[in-house]
Formats: sequence, C-alpha cells, structure tokens
Amino acid sequence: MTQPTPRSSVLIVDDLPNNVRLLSIMLTEKGYQVRKAINGQMALNTVRSLIPDLILLDINMPDLNGYQVCEQLKADEKTREIPVIFISALDDVLDKVKAFQVGGVDYISKPFQGEEVMARIENQLTICRQKKQLQNEIKERQKTEETLEIYLHAVSHDLRNPVIGMSMILNNLIKNSQGETKEVSRKILQQMANSCDRQLTLIDSLVETRQNDLWGVSLALKPLSLYEIGQQIGQEWELRLKENQATLINNFSPDLPLVNADAHHLWRVFENLLANALKHNPQGIIITLSARLEGNYLRCTIADNGVGISETQRKQLFDRYQRGNNNNQISLGLGLYLCRQIIHAHGGEIGIMNKDEKGSQFWFTLPY
Repeated sequence: MTQPTPRSSVLIVDDLPNNVRLLSIMLTEKGYQVRKAINGQMALNTVRSLIPDLILLDINMPDLNGYQVCEQLKADEKTREIPVIFISALDDVLDKVKAFQVGGVDYISKPFQGEEVMARIENQLTICRQKKQLQNEIKERQKTEETLEIYLHAVSHDLRNPVIGMSMILNNLIKNSQGETKEVSRKILQQMANSCDRQLTLIDSLVETRQNDLWGVSLALKPLSLYEIGQQIGQEWELRLKENQATLINNFSPDLPLVNADAHHLWRVFENLLANALKHNPQGIIITLSARLEGNYLRCTIADNGVGISETQRKQLFDRYQRGNNNNQISLGLGLYLCRQIIHAHGGEIGIMNKDEKGSQFWFTLPY
C-alpha cells in the first residue's frame, strides 16, 4: 500500500475513547499526524485552529452528531474541501446515503478492519493531492495564456508602430516620386533610422530579458567606481543630453567605496534609467546622480525635476508589461524590467519615489 505523504494530518472525531485510541495508534504507526476530538463542537474548534488533511467522523455523538458537523464544515469556505470519511455502527442504506448527501466522501461501517480504514484514508488523500495538482496546473496554464495574450498585444503594439511609421513614409515617397529616383531629406532618413533603432533596441531587450528569465543574469563581477561611471556617462551622453536640453549633474563622490558589480550590466541600468527620464519628461530637465552608504550597500539615486510619476504608474513600473493612461493600451516595459533583473542578480533592490517638490527619484542598492 502507498505510504502517506510526510506527516499527513488526520482528525479523529468519536465520543468513544477506545475507538479514538485504536484509530490513533493505527494511524500513528503508519506515519500520520493525528489529532483527536471527543465531540462535534470540539471537532469544529480544532479544525478552525488548524485545518487537517482528512477527518474521520463518527455519526452518533451527543449534542452535534456527525451529519451536523459535516454540514457546518461544508458551509464554511475555509473547510469545505476537507475530505470527511464517516465511521459508524449504523449500517442502513439510508444512513450511508445521508452521509454522502451532507458532503462525506466515504463511509466505513463498525466494527472496522484496520487495512480497510488505511486503504480508504490513503485513497481519499491521493484523490485530494491529484485534485490540488490539477487545480494548480489549470491555474498555471491560465496564467501562461493570460501572459501570452498580454505579451502578443504588447509586442504587436510596440513593434508595429515604428513599422507603420516607416511604411507610411516610404509609401508616401513612392506615391509622390517622379521616375526612378527621388531625393529624400535628411530629416526623413533620420526618422526612419530612429524607428529602426527603436525596433532593434526592443528586440534586443526582448531576447535579453527572456534569457535572464530562463537562465538568470550572467555576471562578471569586479570592483567599480561609481564616480568614474558617472564621469563616463556624462561624456558618452553629452550629445543626447544636449538634444533634449537636459543637464546631468554627477554628485558621485570619488571617496565612495568601490562596488562589486558587472560593468556592462551596471551600465545598462544607468542607460535605461537616463533614457526613461529623457523620454517621459519635457526638454530642459536636470538629472542628478548621487549615492550614500547604507550598511553593507551603496544606495544610488537618479533624480530628476520633471513631471513625476503617478502612484498607479509606480506600482507597475518595473513589470514586463505596462498599461497606458487609457488602461487599454498595453506596452512592453522592458527597460525597467531589465534593470530590476540586473539589480536583483547583484543582490540589491531597486525602486522609485516621488521627490517632495517635483520630479522622480529612482534608486537602487549594490553591495560593496
């Protein structure tokens, strides 16, 4: 016979001490965790304090009989799924029918045989385990299907828009062209190049975040200076900052301890956070980099004086998928989702808080 799962719990409910003792010894020897109740009210109180995996329930008891106890259990959402096996000297067909009508899953007549009791208990526990496993599989499948639907919607939205834009430009050029050649302005070419760049960035992020989900973020750790990273960011982002009339202030102190981090991935974090600030704010913002010690971590902040982010948006900001203001438009939030993957891989945390006066402040921690 199949052994019970480790420490499956069974509640024995019977007003006859000898029956309780016999069943308790039998179940304990087979590896079950046993609890006992000598009347219906005690059984209900016991179940409410700690839900068992199965209940062996006598029918003929004073005050509350077994039928009444079972009806109360089945009326409670928290206890209705507990399998109840009735044990009774009542052997009439109508008694057995009533036992099933009130919610029992099986019926054992007294005097009972030990092997029969054990077989029926394990049979019901096996059914419960299989039922729970099936429910979990159904939930996982539903979750996967919902995620896939959102994913396809987001990908189609974020990938289609740049393609639609380029298609409109190209079709317009073809429609208005004379002969085999047509002069195209540098501005139009730049728009098309920007669309291509956005698509490539999105595709790269899709691949990278998926790989991280499957295999984790691969890190090549080494001591890094935040001050030097801040200096490098200021140099490499100079043109893009100028295009947005933005100012970057590097308040990273050269005296900060070195962080143990992956240079490539840490750069991606700063890059995504800066790009996010420029994308979602009007021109002329000021972005400030700063850091301070917090225990065994450095807390880095990237703050701006822009428009800020609403409470609703902050709750979903680091999710893979984000809803737009109309709540129907779903887009990929891969940049910040990737930031979270990277920071978590380093053993840190990442978040956002609105500044008291204006703008937003992203923060993340890194061990040093």
